[in-house]
Amino acid sequence: MTRDELIKLLEEIGAIRQGHFELSSGRHSGTYIQCALVLQYPNHAEELGRAIAEQVRDLEVSCVVSPALGGLIIGQEVARALGVRAIFVERDRSGQMTMRRGFELKPGERVLVVEDVWTTGGSTRETIGVVEQASGLVVAAGAIIDRSGGRLELNVPARALLELDVPSYEPDDCPLCRGGSIAMRPGSRFARAGS
Repeated sequence: MTRDELIKLLEEIGAIRQGHFELSSGRHSGTYIQCALVLQYPNHAEELGRAIAEQVRDLEVSCVVSPALGGLIIGQEVARALGVRAIFVERDRSGQMTMRRGFELKPGERVLVVEDVWTTGGSTRETIGVVEQASGLVVAAGAIIDRSGGRLELNVPARALLELDVPSYEPDDCPLCRGGSIAMRPGSRFARAGS
């Protein structure tokens, strides 16, 4: 899938939304990318998973680990394309990422961490920390979209299908807030908090 094909797909499905949003990272942006709208279609999810898998096939990964909730579907599809297992980490009641549900990693097991969208990379960094605490070895991270503007720091090789230069702001520096607009909170982390 080329860059233009991916952008066209995101636009056709309505996954690129305009407005005023508070991202899961806490930053604000006038653009929100809702990959779940694309991933709801298994044929698109499978195609995107294969594309990410092709970028990392040479790394001899034996497990894909994703942060819940955004990374679940794409992580499963990347693992399917690589022929390996897929597990996930999730937030506990205190808000900390943890590995639950009986998931385990072997000492030194080669892991690929997969997420849908990177803005700051916070969820991916937390996932890497959980994998390392479980004695796994993170060899790379992958995502559908990197919207970090080149600021992503993960300490492992990071590969995304698409890099988009989409500005985001700390809430105190947000021009949309200064203009009187109130940010919507569409991310899965907020859906949990509001339930």
